[in-house]
Amino acid sequence: MLKYQVFRCLRAFTLIELVVTILLLAIISVVVLPRFFGASSYSAFALRQEIIAELRRDQMLAFNNPDRCFRLNVDTVGYQLTHLTADCSGVIFNEPQQGFPRGAALTLADGRGVFSIGFDHLGRTTIGCAGDCLRVVADETLAIAIESQGYIHEG
Repeated sequence: MLKYQVFRCLRAFTLIELVVTILLLAIISVVVLPRFFGASSYSAFALRQEIIAELRRDQMLAFNNPDRCFRLNVDTVGYQLTHLTADCSGVIFNEPQQGFPRGAALTLADGRGVFSIGFDHLGRTTIGCAGDCLRVVADETLAIAIESQGYIHEG
């Protein structure tokens, strides 16, 4: 009889309470904690992949539309693709501007943050660089290389 009373007095967490606690901690770690780290925690790797994909898309547009020019205009807040006439003098239309996450930027290797990149009908860039031409700045600085033949890749 005494053994039975000792076990009844012990208090412990039930399995359901432990599972609920673990779930709440998981939700907090996924939803709330990233907000404390701000924009500087934005992954430079993700932004670099986004920019490479955009440059390759612009390059393919130039390949497939020799009757137009395409120019990627970059400034401190984001980038925007402009469709131009064949002589690159008149604007046909501008695509919506894509913003950079707060604290992130795209610059040329020389540090300029406002510039334009175009591609000719052979896919070569108009900024005349070969190698690591662009820098993605977010939580760290990563390079994007554009070769003289037009190949775009991670630097």
